[in-house]
Amino acid sequence: MIRSLRLAVLILSLVLVARLESQDAIREIGFDASADLFKLPADVYLGEVAGVATNSKGQIIVYTRTGNPTVGLGNSRLFTHGGSRLFQFDRNGSFVREIGQGLYGFLVAHAVRVDPQDNIWIVDEGSSQVVKFSPDGRVLMILGRKPEAVTIRQAPSGNANATPSGRGGTGAPGAGGAGDQFVRPSDVAFDGEGNIFVADGHGANSRIAKFDRNGRFLLSWGARGTDPGQFNVPHSIATDAQGNVYVADSGNRRIQVFDGRGAFKSQITNIGVPMAVCVSGGSHQYLYSSHSGDKYGMDDATIYKLELDGKIVGKFGTAGKLVKQFGLVNAIDCRSANEIYIGELTNWRVQKLSLRPDLSK
Repeated sequence: MIRSLRLAVLILSLVLVARLESQDAIREIGFDASADLFKLPADVYLGEVAGVATNSKGQIIVYTRTGNPTVGLGNSRLFTHGGSRLFQFDRNGSFVREIGQGLYGFLVAHAVRVDPQDNIWIVDEGSSQVVKFSPDGRVLMILGRKPEAVTIRQAPSGNANATPSGRGGTGAPGAGGAGDQFVRPSDVAFDGEGNIFVADGHGANSRIAKFDRNGRFLLSWGARGTDPGQFNVPHSIATDAQGNVYVADSGNRRIQVFDGRGAFKSQITNIGVPMAVCVSGGSHQYLYSSHSGDKYGMDDATIYKLELDGKIVGKFGTAGKLVKQFGLVNAIDCRSANEIYIGELTNWRVQKLSLRPDLSK
C-alpha cells in the first residue's frame, strides 16, 4: 500500500513538473512600446479603442467608442447614430481626418480592417452592420441591417419543430439565417480572391458568414457549441496567404482553423482566452493572438506570437495601465511581423509595439 502511494505521488510530481516546464518553455519576447502616438485636435478624444488597422501607406485607422449610441425608453431602445467615431492618422500620428462623422451605422464599434486595396471596413456591434469605405472615405458597401427601434413580430415559419437561431434564422441554435442578418457581428477578414468573411457571434448567432467580393452571400458555417466547427463567441477572424481562416473562439478558449469553404482543419488550445487575432504580412507569416484572462483584461493579459501551425514562438506583455502593459486588447494590426499596433478597450488607447527579432528582453 505504501509502495503504491509513493508511486502515485511520484507520478503526480512528474506530471506537475512537466506542466511547469511546459509553461516556462514559452519564451518572453522583448519589445519596445509607445502609447503617446496621436496628435488629436482640440476637444477630440479617444474612447474605448475597439479597432486599429494600417493601410499600405502606413497610415493608422482607429475605430473608437464615443458618445451615447442609444436612448432608453422604458424597456425598449431607440437606436440613434453617433456612438462611435472613425479617425485616420498619418504614420507619425498626426491627425488626417475623421471618416463618416454621424454615419447611420456608427453605434458600438467593434473592429476596423483595411483590405489589400486600402478600402476601410468597420464592424459595428450595435448596428449589426459591416460598412466598406473607399480609401477616400466614401461608403461603397453595406452588409447587414440596423435593428428596429421597436420589436417586429415575425410570422411563424410553419414548421412546429423549427428552432429559432439568430435574427430571421431557423435550424441549429446559433447557426443564424442565410445572408447578412447579423446579430452583433465582431470582425471581418478577406482572402486573396476578395471574398469577405464576417464573424457573427456576439448575439444569438455563432457562425462565420462568407460573401463574394460584391457582397453576394455564399455560405455560412458554425452554430453554438463546443465541438469542432462550433463556436462560443467567435470574437475575431483572420486569413492567411493560403486562404485558411483563423477564428478566435473566445468562449471555448481556442483558435479554430478552417479552409475557405468552412471545413475544419485544426485548433489551437494553449493560448488562453483569444480575443483578437491577426496574421502578419510578408513571406513568413505569423499568427498573433491576444489573451485576456478576465472580463476586463486587467488581471491577466498577454499577446502570443505563433507559427501558423500553432507552435508558440513566444509571448509578451502583462496586464496593467502603464506603457508596455495591456488592458483588454480588442484589436491587433500586424501588417509588419515585428511592428504591431494594439487597440485597448479599458485603457482607451493605441500602443505601437516594436518586437525585437532576436526575442531578447
